[in-house]
Amino acid sequence: MSHLSPAQLQSIEERLSTRETELQERVRSAKESAAERPSAQGPQVEDIAEEGEQRYRHGMEHVELIRDQEELAEIADARTRIGDGRYGECIDCGMPISFERLSAQPTAKRCIADQEAWEKKHGTTLRYSA
Repeated sequence: MSHLSPAQLQSIEERLSTRETELQERVRSAKESAAERPSAQGPQVEDIAEEGEQRYRHGMEHVELIRDQEELAEIADARTRIGDGRYGECIDCGMPISFERLSAQPTAKRCIADQEAWEKKHGTTLRYSA
């Protein structure tokens, strides 16, 4: 059973929905853009520097696509926890995750203390949103 009030939970669900819609649009757009690129002939470039820049840009677009897909999976996982009544409960210690933390990171699965411990043990990947 969630420790969050119905209003708090609704606020979180709205944030999840907004972010999910945003990510789905970015993923769709990235896939369409990749499909439109000429692949058989290779990139149409004038010099080696331009080719390198184009490869770098395409690589970054691919990494961003993977990151967005991973975040969509995290949103789906958060929705599952909401449905199961486990949302807002730390997966490591079972204690409630503060509403402030969930407002800042709606897909959070751990309380701050356990998240810090997990990151020290496993490392972390920074995420930037555009």
